[in-house]
Amino acid sequence: MTSTTQPERTPAALSYASGPSQFPLLGDTIGGHFSRIAAASPQATALIDRPSGRRWTYEELESDVDALAYALIERGIAKGDRVGIWAQNLPEWTLTMYACAKVGAILVNINPAYRTHELEFVVRQSGTRLLISQLTAPPHSNFEQIAREVAQGASGLELVFIDTAHAEVTGEDERPAAIQPSESFAALMERGRALGSDAGAKMPVRLRQAMGALDADDPINLQYTSGTTGFPKGVTLTHHNLLNNGYSIGEVLAYTGEDRVVLPVPFFHCFGMVIGFLAIFSHGASAIIPSPGFDPERSLAAAAEERATSLYGVPTMFIAELDLPNFADYDLTSLRTGVMAGSPCPVEVMKRVISQMHMSEVAICYGMTETSPVSTMTRTDDTLARRTETVGRVMPFVEVKIVDPITGLTLPRGQKGELCTRGYSVMRGYWEEPEKTAEAIDAGGWMHTGDLAIMDADGYVDISGRIKDMVIRGGENIYPREIEEFLYTHPSIADVQVVGVSDEKYGEELMAWVILREGVASLTADEVREFSRGKLAHYKIPRYVEVRESFPMTVSGKVRKVELRAEGERLSHGG
Repeated sequence: MTSTTQPERTPAALSYASGPSQFPLLGDTIGGHFSRIAAASPQATALIDRPSGRRWTYEELESDVDALAYALIERGIAKGDRVGIWAQNLPEWTLTMYACAKVGAILVNINPAYRTHELEFVVRQSGTRLLISQLTAPPHSNFEQIAREVAQGASGLELVFIDTAHAEVTGEDERPAAIQPSESFAALMERGRALGSDAGAKMPVRLRQAMGALDADDPINLQYTSGTTGFPKGVTLTHHNLLNNGYSIGEVLAYTGEDRVVLPVPFFHCFGMVIGFLAIFSHGASAIIPSPGFDPERSLAAAAEERATSLYGVPTMFIAELDLPNFADYDLTSLRTGVMAGSPCPVEVMKRVISQMHMSEVAICYGMTETSPVSTMTRTDDTLARRTETVGRVMPFVEVKIVDPITGLTLPRGQKGELCTRGYSVMRGYWEEPEKTAEAIDAGGWMHTGDLAIMDADGYVDISGRIKDMVIRGGENIYPREIEEFLYTHPSIADVQVVGVSDEKYGEELMAWVILREGVASLTADEVREFSRGKLAHYKIPRYVEVRESFPMTVSGKVRKVELRAEGERLSHGG
């Protein structure tokens, strides 16, 4: 009888890790925890809105949150009702988020880039009852017109508009005559304040009763994923999911009430909402809004003038800030930390952030909307190599493993496979889509991320790309992330994205899309090949090189590689 020796699969050798913690999980609701923080530090600065000059202490912010909650209750909004927020980075976004959390209404985060058919789908699929939006908007968008068009076809949908001109410029109680008081966010706030201040008012009691009826496991938030095919799916998240993930992030960043955090990342995305507000406010720190949409100069000005200790951004945001001609004019010496997340973080960019922006404790966060979002994170005491070459270790109370995408078996450490995660942070499911939920979360409760990763002997995780981004050239599996990291070291390249395009001989070939550094006029494929020769395996050297001034992006800061691939197909085939 012949026996076959199997590779050792001891627990210590497997790509599995669970996160220990020095603190317990929180059992609070989001609104209840915020009230406790506000009561503990009522005069501490909570929120700074640079465009309008408005500032709130924790006491003032909770007062406004409660006023909005009173107004929502009076309008009949109750636990489980869906309230949509479709706006840029405005203070009113934050008020809406916390007021809904106190009432128990499910906040529906809506991408500001959406147009009519996308907004219509989300409103209908989620069953949104009240939509809060804004009047003025960035170029190529008209929030009010689109919202009114959607409301005409959505039975029972109520609209409330934020007058951003009023909010950001005058600070006076003036509204355009065309906007009825019942449709004005300012009027809604005024009504809420009156309801809370009337002699013998019952509204504070009704709000306490509403909050008392909430459970930490209640769904409180829908975030729609921006998939590249089909309609987006509504990720259903609970108080427990979101509050604990935000609190854990704040703990890892060592936030205290002395921290001041600049938030140029979009609030509708989990980066702004969870890594942002929930991490900041759960520790009594201050949140700073530099602008309604990302602006590199206003972000650095906010960090310098407010003496911020932390700055957030996706890699492309940090690249834009570092490449400002007047970058040296901003005094960033108060910064100590921050978060780079949202898409793979280039090593060279991370090194520049640490050395030139004084962010010695900057962290990389990795995760996805479906996991609230952060599953792994670097620590403040990690070495430079750990904080530039990995996405850190598993978060407290979370489990991660790397599995063979075909067999589903957990791989030995050092082998590449699909990253899966499990724990309190995993979503409740996709809103009213049980079949798609079952495709993402297996019978063991593991969320399958679709990301390729390697776990080293110490539990640090390196993300090497998406399974669907892998390029197969002549039978060789190629991971674009590896090539991108190498090309970032080219002196002429400021940013780079590598995709696969079809090829008759090899099946696929590599195309590098590059953004050149300031002052560089051109870069050819021959020059890139010469730079790569002897440093990359021959099959990893891009055949095509295309120069662009910018990349197509989602509002959350992710490069839309699907568009680059489509354009690459046309160019490589003479289209």
